[in-house]
Amino acid sequence: MKHVTAVWQDHGFFLDPRAYLAELPKIRAELPSGARDFACDPGHYDIPGAPPLCEGSGAVVYSGVRHFAVDHHRSIDWLLVDTVLLDEILPDGDGGCTHEIALTDALITVRCADLEARWCLTSGR
Repeated sequence: MKHVTAVWQDHGFFLDPRAYLAELPKIRAELPSGARDFACDPGHYDIPGAPPLCEGSGAVVYSGVRHFAVDHHRSIDWLLVDTVLLDEILPDGDGGCTHEIALTDALITVRCADLEARWCLTSGR
């Protein structure tokens, strides 16, 4: 990830989206509309107050996927499952975007035309 920090330090993860949030006003016009709405949603990086993405009522839906990769780090061998830590959405130069999602022990990268985040119905979104 270029601006978001999500790293293991000693006995926990250090998560910091501040550099990305500072960059977002500069790049928002270059993002496709769905990606821009998701990245700029006030609750997106408000971790304690963020509305959850729910099973059955949505998640992140991609359109025009050009690339998908999962890079497993395999450095934290005691975790049974990976958990989403933070993400970063950047323009990719072709009118689409790149969505990187940091997991506890992996990184998902999706290059696509656009994306849509579908929040839980109970969150009011």
